[in-house]
Amino acid sequence: MRWRSKKESAAEKGPSLERWLLTYADMITLLMVFFVMMYTISTINADKFRALAENLSMVLTGSPPAGIIKEGTNTPVPELTGEAKHLADLQQDLKEFIEKEKLGEQITVDLEERGLVVRFQATILFARGSADLTPEARKIIDRVGDRLTTLPNYIRVEGHTCDLPINTPRYPSNWELSTARATNVVHELISSCNISPDRLSAIGYGEYRPRVPNINEKNRQINRRIDILILRTKYDEVEPNNENPES
Repeated sequence: MRWRSKKESAAEKGPSLERWLLTYADMITLLMVFFVMMYTISTINADKFRALAENLSMVLTGSPPAGIIKEGTNTPVPELTGEAKHLADLQQDLKEFIEKEKLGEQITVDLEERGLVVRFQATILFARGSADLTPEARKIIDRVGDRLTTLPNYIRVEGHTCDLPINTPRYPSNWELSTARATNVVHELISSCNISPDRLSAIGYGEYRPRVPNINEKNRQINRRIDILILRTKYDEVEPNNENPES
């Protein structure tokens, strides 16, 4: 049996110590990379969020969001002006009316790329399978319509149903039902709110523009609706007009 010298023992311990230091260094390096990565991700997300907010504002309102300060400057972006402001003010006015009357479950107001959409659940306006406005529905339509009289925009009333079929002498299909409902809302806006007929149109989509899948009664109630769309004026050029009527 040969006795190992101190040099041999130290030589054997050396590599073990070095391996431990390498492991420790790897761990520190990985932690540093992790924190750098987390910081980078947070910065990217902030930039993406800022860009998304600005792009959405441009799409929905046609102007940058009010109160946002441009990066590198102390100058706030100007507040909404023109049509964007009118639509935003109308949206706020309608939301206050809906909240005051406790109609939030039946009426919503959304600012979309095409314009401002006032969305009514059909149950608040019509009996099941009917296109006749109830007396209460007329009051609600009138209150909403009074807020639209001063706008120059075209107004499109869109009727929608769920996928449950209908086949009656008056309404052979959901096409007729949805169109009749939209038309009756248009008549109410003309007769009670004095909105010019040349600003109005009625469209029936039947069951073919659902908001959610028609998989249960709750979803079907969402899909049975009337949308009053206040179109942005940039779409005026695609609307038929009577400037040069044929003789």
